[in-house]
Amino acid sequence: MTLSHKEHGFTDEQALAIYYKMLRARRVDERLWLLNRSGKIPFVISCQGQEAAQIGAALALDFTKDYLAPYYRDLALVLEAGMTVKEIMLNAFAKGEDPNSGGRQMQAHWGHKKLRILSGSSPVTTQVIHAAGVALAGRMKKQDFYTFVTLGEGSSNQGDFHEGLNFVGVHQLPVITMVENNQYAISTPYDRQVASETVAQRATSYRMPGDVVDGTDPIAVYAAVKKARDSGKPALIEVLCHRLTPHSSDDDHRIYRTEEELVEDREKDGLLQFEHYLQQQNILTDEIKEEMNDKIKIEINEATNYAEQAPYGSLEDNLRYVYAEGENV
Repeated sequence: MTLSHKEHGFTDEQALAIYYKMLRARRVDERLWLLNRSGKIPFVISCQGQEAAQIGAALALDFTKDYLAPYYRDLALVLEAGMTVKEIMLNAFAKGEDPNSGGRQMQAHWGHKKLRILSGSSPVTTQVIHAAGVALAGRMKKQDFYTFVTLGEGSSNQGDFHEGLNFVGVHQLPVITMVENNQYAISTPYDRQVASETVAQRATSYRMPGDVVDGTDPIAVYAAVKKARDSGKPALIEVLCHRLTPHSSDDDHRIYRTEEELVEDREKDGLLQFEHYLQQQNILTDEIKEEMNDKIKIEINEATNYAEQAPYGSLEDNLRYVYAEGENV
């Protein structure tokens, strides 16, 4: 059930904008899958089913100063932070203009210096350590910002998770850790990967509050992240959502999930639930929805065409950003 947008200070127009942001991320993600299946891009790891949590959290952050340490499913989050669809496509096609890594890393290894998005890496959970370090640096420089770090529930079992949150808790650093619990770590279900009933209850060990939130409700996630950010202290938030796609384009989740479970998850899709909510509130009409889809399609088509024709990075640039450059070297 979606919390009332008006009770949390959102106008009808802002509620429509929230839906648009979620829909835009979904359509970009769907295009990436089509490009992969047609052999044009090598790999996709999806955000479908987690857009509500990511957009809801983004609404509570200050993108003029906060730092992000996202994980690979955070397409909606990085779009909301300011990354363009063109940049997403450049990343997917591994082209030289890709701001994330110049086409050097796999798709969805986010990193954007101008947008304060910390560069991600393939080993999961390393971003928690990075988030703690950036928050500590900010405190040492007496700067006022939060670091927002995300990960999947499977990653919460890695040592980096404990080390990072323990350090954040000891020093009470301004870090919000959001675990996007989509119930599966690749093919392993939650009850075979996490011993505790929830991930959030681990927060007591790190001297910070831990909340479990409906990750299919963008308003609920917004309220939880805003509360955490307003506190000035660290927090651990677990958002419960559903992975509507296989783990990646190299996976087939029909091998380890029943069709009944997949159907049930699709019925719990946060995008559809928020859509139904707005329709019930007489805010979203079929005409508005069609206009949104048309606008998004144009943006995606232009971005795809640009990225497909863009040049790959040159061989001369292979070692850029690996070794120090400049007059003082």
